[in-house]
Amino acid sequence: MDPWQQQLRDSLAAPAQLAARFDVDAAALEAVCARYPLRITPHYLDLIQEPGDPIWRQCVPDALELADDQPLDDPLAEEQLAPLPNVVHRYPDRVLLLVAGTCATYCRFCTRKRKVGCRGNEVSLGEVMAGIDYVARMPSVRDVLLSGGEPLLMSDLLLKEILERLRRIPHVEVIRIGTRAPVVLPARITEGLCALLRRTHPLYVNTHFNHPRELTPEAAEACLRLADAGVPVGNQTVLLRGVNDQAAILEELFRGLLRLRVRPYYLHHMDLVRGTGHFRTRLESGLEIFSALRGRLSGLAIPHYVVDLPGGRGKIPLVPEHVERLGDQALLRAPNGERVEFPNLCPL
Repeated sequence: MDPWQQQLRDSLAAPAQLAARFDVDAAALEAVCARYPLRITPHYLDLIQEPGDPIWRQCVPDALELADDQPLDDPLAEEQLAPLPNVVHRYPDRVLLLVAGTCATYCRFCTRKRKVGCRGNEVSLGEVMAGIDYVARMPSVRDVLLSGGEPLLMSDLLLKEILERLRRIPHVEVIRIGTRAPVVLPARITEGLCALLRRTHPLYVNTHFNHPRELTPEAAEACLRLADAGVPVGNQTVLLRGVNDQAAILEELFRGLLRLRVRPYYLHHMDLVRGTGHFRTRLESGLEIFSALRGRLSGLAIPHYVVDLPGGRGKIPLVPEHVERLGDQALLRAPNGERVEFPNLCPL
């Protein structure tokens, strides 16, 4: 068994295990875990210094997940934009291929909180192959993003098969992998995996660091190993209340990422997902933080601050030309000029 597989096997997956290590009410968390599953790798668990700290908030269930009255499970309308159960085709030239239904650690703010890790939402090999066949039938598709769930939980052999099948499609120019493995399961970024990815260029990896304490020596080694394999690595951070909603924290994070040859790519405003309201910030707060960063960091270290508009309308950068009005109901302008009402509240 490889070290990363051992980490998975030893992951914390029940409130009782959490209560054996921290002073928590396991019974109160059972109701949350019945709806939204729990899993934390030993590596990530060891980063928690105390209950309620930025690492804790990202991975430990909270009763507020059940109290959030946000009406949408799927605010980005991925289900409506899915020609197949595991294919999301929102943009003409790009396809999101969901190749996994589980993660090494379940983030409490996940966009696909409604399904990832939940029973009945597993992704079969047949569905993955059907998704690849769909891409092959769509000559407009130039870019395929592998996501899930965590794509890197599959074996190298299966990943190789998927990547090679995609690479044989003439119109697929770029393959991307969205992964949080460098953060929560850095042992997965092996020399063998990097050799496999090196053979599939042009291939890009987007990872997901949210706090400078996640930049551990093990995570650094994983990122540098990918970079040494010629894999461009970008980072997508989510702006999370009580985790990283301060300019100083994000400044430290983005500086640290550049040292690891990871490009800060997106700073995401929280999606309007049910069960995540306690993480939400106001748009004004994000814009203020973003403005402060512009005075402290070089452009290379500053990501795009974006919001993914509800209803599958797409991402927009939060810059003045897309922000027409703020307040409790912000008015934002989509790329096609459509004006979209965006709830700008922190309900919890």
